[in-house]
Amino acid sequence: MKRLLALLASALANTWQAMRRLRPAFAATGGVFGGTASKALPVRDQVHIGGDRPVRLFAFDQPMVAVIVALIALGIVMVYSATVAWPDNPKLAARYTSTSFLMRHLLSLGIGFVAALVVLQLPVKFWEKAAPWVFVAALVLLVLVLVPGIGKVVNNARRWIPLGFMNFQPSELAKLAMAMYAASYMVRKMEQKEDFVKAVWPMAVALGFTGALLLRQPDMGAFMVLAVISMGILFLGGVNGRMFLLGCLVLVTTFATVIALSPEKRERIFAYLEPWDPAYAQGKAYQLTHSLIAFGRGEVFGQGLGDSVEKLFYLPEAHTDFLLAVIGEELGFAGVATVIVLFFWLTRRIFVIGRQAVALDRVFAGLMVQGIGVWFGFQAFINMGVNLGVLPTKGLTLPLMSYGGSAILMNLVALALVLRVDMESRALMRGGRT
Repeated sequence: MKRLLALLASALANTWQAMRRLRPAFAATGGVFGGTASKALPVRDQVHIGGDRPVRLFAFDQPMVAVIVALIALGIVMVYSATVAWPDNPKLAARYTSTSFLMRHLLSLGIGFVAALVVLQLPVKFWEKAAPWVFVAALVLLVLVLVPGIGKVVNNARRWIPLGFMNFQPSELAKLAMAMYAASYMVRKMEQKEDFVKAVWPMAVALGFTGALLLRQPDMGAFMVLAVISMGILFLGGVNGRMFLLGCLVLVTTFATVIALSPEKRERIFAYLEPWDPAYAQGKAYQLTHSLIAFGRGEVFGQGLGDSVEKLFYLPEAHTDFLLAVIGEELGFAGVATVIVLFFWLTRRIFVIGRQAVALDRVFAGLMVQGIGVWFGFQAFINMGVNLGVLPTKGLTLPLMSYGGSAILMNLVALALVLRVDMESRALMRGGRT
């Protein structure tokens, strides 16, 4: 035992001496966070970049994959818990079994994993060239979903295109397409980013046309996500601050006008402000009040997995928009806090990967990844805020966790793109080429 301790002490002493010898050289570069991108790259391995030998893309971000798998696994459990009692309703017993939604959710995950594996094999250069075409494809689908006989109407909204094995929602593709297109646009217009007409106006037209199609469905939640993605990429791409603020003002005015002209949306805002008012508690605030009841019942550690009462046909859309409320009731504050921390970590990690790509002079890859980070972070924030009564009710799912075929599919494809960017960055940092 004494000999083992002596060896350990010797190893620590040698390590300390080596660190002291490296410290002056490390400080000269500005440290991990100091200096400019040319002097100190915010990367894990600072080696010569731009070598000609190819590097196989084996390395990947294992902690990030672990967090993604954890969120997906918890989502599977909670979707099953939220829908297991559906056959107990006589009106639904003939259409659903206790595992109907679970099997559909697993099918969507299977399709999503296959699509993600395919995307993972394609280099980022391919997606940079294809970005405008992906955006055009998303616009075509957004038009087709509005055509009677093609788009499927659910709860007075025409948002889905039936494909037999699943209902595809074009707005989910539009979110990824906007992140790719905006990143590609900023790379092409980099020299013109100080000129509003040349740099911002064409992007504003693209966003306005997409928003008009989404509001026609109607799907204001998706329009909000797209607007934040595009504005986030413009900001990160270095657009003039005054132009950025002007764009934000235009968007806020647009959303305020849409709400003012829609009696239904105005009533939803009033219901959010006074959810317990008898005029709203059984109407527009019905979901919110039962969501708050679910969180109240959960307390610190919850009622126990499977023991939610609100999911028993009191809380509408418990398996989609309000899945977090079921988590709060069954797993309590501990479960909700865990989900929030996991999403915070995932969003931050995505931004770090994007920042590394930009530092390696891969601007399209970096901006696209950061746009995906804006998408996941903002949508998760909105969903959590709605469930907790912090924000007005809005039909946005919790990424990776809520039930929904096309949402799960596009979430996994987007994360596959993030992993591909990270893998290529790691290869470059090891002196190879992708």
